[in-house]
Amino acid sequence: MKREYYKWFSKNLGRDMELLVFGHAGDPVLFFPTRTARFYDYEDWQVIDAMRKKIEAGAIQVYCLDSIDKESFYAKDLHPAQRICRHLEYEKYVLYEVLQLVQQNNPHPTVIAAGCSLGAFHAANLAFKYPLLFHKMVGLSGRYDLTTSMEYFDDLFDGYRDENIYYNMPGQFIPNLTDRQLISELKSMEIIFVVGEKDVFLENNKLISNALWGKGIWNALHLWDGESHKARYWRHMVQLYL
Repeated sequence: MKREYYKWFSKNLGRDMELLVFGHAGDPVLFFPTRTARFYDYEDWQVIDAMRKKIEAGAIQVYCLDSIDKESFYAKDLHPAQRICRHLEYEKYVLYEVLQLVQQNNPHPTVIAAGCSLGAFHAANLAFKYPLLFHKMVGLSGRYDLTTSMEYFDDLFDGYRDENIYYNMPGQFIPNLTDRQLISELKSMEIIFVVGEKDVFLENNKLISNALWGKGIWNALHLWDGESHKARYWRHMVQLYL
């Protein structure tokens, strides 16, 4: 299995960023890390190895991104408005730097956005805002509204709200979506949610799935036994849904 390491100074983030690429051909997959995790964690957790056959066959090429969650959503020393602005800088890094690398390595008209836990949020938020760039979104064990407080998980903006937060919470902007063009573009995307039946994010997944259906946007919600919010479950999920 081909494995490549990249590191460069991001002009959008003002710091070095790293990532790993697995595979030589196939659908490019932007694989976002879990909460505050690193670009090498999916490899360490054997999630990449679970996709080895697809990767070696040239069906998919996986880009394991790094996170800056500790500088954005989990930077409690920053005002919430600054946290979401830092996240938007990360978004620009993905859109204008990572996707440029993808096009250089493996030109495709569209790519797949995927992730586990908070990575699922990153994947959904980006894909739902820019659906022309993506033909598929896979969210595993995700939370799609980071302002919701629930067991063990806080409102990441401490009750503060502004337009940047609203328009970057799929669980908020999707139910109110009226833009016909955007809805039409989302209808062309394959959207898959996977979550455990006892996962604390279950209701959050049901809400966004139902909100999409309410706009006539096809999506699949797959429920797994138990909590299913660990790498050993994700290793099976990626084989089925990526």
